[in-house]
Amino acid sequence: MDPKVQEQLDEQEIKISEILTSVQKTESYMRWTFWITLALVVLPAVLLMFALPMIISSIGSYSATLEGLL
Repeated sequence: MDPKVQEQLDEQEIKISEILTSVQKTESYMRWTFWITLALVVLPAVLLMFALPMIISSIGSYSATLEGLL
């Protein structure tokens, strides 16, 4: 094989290896972003869906208690 062609193939192999490393890092960042988003946005929203009715009912009973005192 021509030395020039072999040199170009070697350079391409190095560049492809660098691209693979970059893609793996990007994939890792996206995975971390997903889990952080899940922990900071979705999980509190789901918990709020269960807590909000209890909070509203306790405010209602507290309001009724205050109304009875006045």
